[in-house]
Amino acid sequence: MSKPFQRIGSRSNAHVGNDFELTALEFFKSEGLTLERNVKVQVGIEGIKKEHAFDLGSIEQKIIVECKSHKWTSGANVPSAKLTVWNEAMYYFVAAPKGFRKIMFVLYDFSEKRKETLAQYYLRTYKHLVPCDVEFWEYNETNLRAEKLCI
Repeated sequence: MSKPFQRIGSRSNAHVGNDFELTALEFFKSEGLTLERNVKVQVGIEGIKKEHAFDLGSIEQKIIVECKSHKWTSGANVPSAKLTVWNEAMYYFVAAPKGFRKIMFVLYDFSEKRKETLAQYYLRTYKHLVPCDVEFWEYNETNLRAEKLCI
């Protein structure tokens, strides 16, 4: 069965996401942050709350993290549907409790055609949806480093 939206060379997109979360855990551990997976906090607007699981976080340290390992399309086009998921993450950050450190941890993917990374593109075109207290970190699989982006 053909899977046209499957990442080339991976068993499944779920495995790609899972592996990226594990990579993020290790990166943050190297930065002195001990986080857990699937951290649930109460989120909501106008006093109505519901539990939401963030990819990583720590209740004690008041940190929540969303991880996205999306890439440009094979033709270097914008993966619009995937960026909608990034917008959804921004909304959950808005609805998260005050006082939490909020981190969007994304994969570094540079487009030669566009001369920018997917995260740079997102911040350029969707900055109006990014809360001022959200940190964007871009992880480079080649050198195993992450860089905090200026917003």
